[in-house]
Amino acid sequence: MKQIKKIVFVVFLLILYIYVCNITLIPSSYILMQGEDLDITTLFGLSLQEQSYPNTTLQTVSQTNQNKIETIGKLDFSLSLFNLFKVKQISVNVIPKTTVVPVGRAIGMKLYTDGVLVVGMSEIEGKKPYEHSGIREGDRIVQINENEIENTQDLIQVVNQSQGQEIKVQYIRDEETKMTSMVPAKSSDNQYKLGLWVRDAAAGVGTLTFYEPSSQMFASLGHGILDVDTSSLIQIENGELVTTNILEINKGEKGNPGEIRGTIESGQTIGDISKNTNFGVFGTLTKPSYFGISQDQAMEVALREEIKIGKAQIICELENGKKEYYDIEIQKVFLHNNQDNKSMLIKITDEKLLEKTGGIIQGMSGAPIVQNGKFIGAVTHVLVNDPTAGYGVFADMMLKNMKQVD
Repeated sequence: MKQIKKIVFVVFLLILYIYVCNITLIPSSYILMQGEDLDITTLFGLSLQEQSYPNTTLQTVSQTNQNKIETIGKLDFSLSLFNLFKVKQISVNVIPKTTVVPVGRAIGMKLYTDGVLVVGMSEIEGKKPYEHSGIREGDRIVQINENEIENTQDLIQVVNQSQGQEIKVQYIRDEETKMTSMVPAKSSDNQYKLGLWVRDAAAGVGTLTFYEPSSQMFASLGHGILDVDTSSLIQIENGELVTTNILEINKGEKGNPGEIRGTIESGQTIGDISKNTNFGVFGTLTKPSYFGISQDQAMEVALREEIKIGKAQIICELENGKKEYYDIEIQKVFLHNNQDNKSMLIKITDEKLLEKTGGIIQGMSGAPIVQNGKFIGAVTHVLVNDPTAGYGVFADMMLKNMKQVD
């Protein structure tokens, strides 16, 4: 009997632990489009009350999730357990429905990091100044001896000024600021070095997804730009949107993704980049006239609930100055996926596009997807074993990340 009680007690504690963990995982803030469902994780005993109206009736989370949020602006909710214990405050920012111009033109991007990114390490005359510092690949050095480090040249200058004396280094890892110290080593060319390979800029080619005339903001790619050495999202200070010249199309095949090869060497700056996120690269388009963008090309941004299985189109540029619409099929829609940019499973059906590219290729990331006269998302990934298929991200996810204030 005692053994059974122990088992029951352990099971109870396990269930309680899982329950508490699930409450902890509920986000403290949401961004919604007007008319969208709140979609908070449903757990037994949880209820919500809007803080602006404290005398309103408490509703269970499942009841609240069934109501579309129409009020534009910030809403604050109190999350309670069994209507007795307040467990969390939830802030909901509701952005208005908007219209955007799907673009679908090839574009280049230059990103400048916030600090310098550590991408490798090497000995200096047999010494390893970094060995016990705790610094590793993917960290960003932002300050040395209270001197701001904005680029590689700043780092070289400050380290050389140390003349081999110990320096204090401030760096960032996973949004956490850390401090350490290092003693620079003297190299054979009489320069002082840390043994760190660093980078302060990156560049890439992709597709400009949409332009919002009301804010003059743009979105591109549908995913972030990662560092080629560390595979981590590049944390940027700023960047430039530049024109690109398409050089050639390498057709994709099973196990070998193709690509649009382009150059930005003589590109003209037409916009400012402010954000590099997992859901796209965003900023301000300063010269929309370069693409001939006009208000009459605008489309309403669809809510994800409006996306239908079946026919749709993507817009992309495969020849300089010439964008076209190509037929695709939406095969699956992952309505409740807010974690990554694999929102829809799509398949290329257009024979003309398949002949040119074999399907989805690198450089097409960000190609806008339209359906029934609305902008519904953008191409993000290809399936390596089937280049005719891949993923798209919801339009609302790109818009929310563009509007989000860091």
